Amino acid sequence: MQLVRQKEDKTQLGHRYAAGPRGRFGVAVAALLVAALGTACSAGSGAPDKAEKEKAAKGAGAAAAGALSAAEKAKAAQQARVVAAKKWGLRKVPLTAPAAPKAKPEITTRDGFEVEDQEEYPPVFTTIPTEEKVVFLTIDDGAEKDPEFLKMMRELQIPYTAFLSDYLVRDNYPYFKEMQAAGVTLNNHTLNHRYMPALSYEKQREEICGQQDTIQKQFGKRPTLFRPPYGNYNQDTLKAAKSCGIKAVPLWNAEAFTNRMDYREWDRDLHPGDIILTHFRGKEDWKGTMPDMIRHVMKTVTDKGYAVARLEDYL
Repeated sequence: MQLVRQKEDKTQLGHRYAAGPRGRFGVAVAALLVAALGTACSAGSGAPDKAEKEKAAKGAGAAAAGALSAAEKAKAAQQARVVAAKKWGLRKVPLTAPAAPKAKPEITTRDGFEVEDQEEYPPVFTTIPTEEKVVFLTIDDGAEKDPEFLKMMRELQIPYTAFLSDYLVRDNYPYFKEMQAAGVTLNNHTLNHRYMPALSYEKQREEICGQQDTIQKQFGKRPTLFRPPYGNYNQDTLKAAKSCGIKAVPLWNAEAFTNRMDYREWDRDLHPGDIILTHFRGKEDWKGTMPDMIRHVMKTVTDKGYAVARLEDYL
């Protein structure tokens, strides 16, 4: 991992069973109906209007049914994850990430990663400020196009973010369109994966803006996130990125392979909000497949009590 320089008996149990999910929903439905009827009865000084009572009862019933439906959907989704985990060889079911935060955390450039006049440019960071035990999976370039990987991630419901280089992607745009259709955001990793600090401002801008144009043309949406190749950049890189519409520059705090995790921090561990980097690679580079890599990542992440969350939900 190349780094830029740098400046966490059944009858006796009958009541217990009644307190389970279905029992609780039954109580909730009854409570809602009683509340609705009470509201209707208090609407006038005389006998309750039949139409109002029926309307209130229907509303309460619909709310209870909606709650039940949402819970059933969540239960079905979890059961699907259990089945998928077994199918794909995961010893543990991936943990479910919490709901996206209502208020986005403030993202600032990591200490030691600044350029001159950094406040004028998109922030460069390796971790999202959060106390939740979540990490974020990001995948770079686009060299390997393994259909089993797409199927695995869809069935396991693991979110991830892609950073694409066009010279590796252009031979199979449909692969990444399928990825996008599954909810993955496709972001900028330059046209040709050049070492950016060695290029002039104009050449850097061609690499970044050119990829912005290509992604918009091929996938219908202009990215707001950019990751420089190798994680290397200078002031011109960030200036060019900003001019091309980039809002943030996520780097990484850990890197995943098929057989190990590399870490940026001294404690060699994951922390809440860490961004994990990996690549679209196969057996020629890793002596393993992308599903092999995901199995290793998820074992590490889940064993440490973390869930994989969607990066864009925090930005």
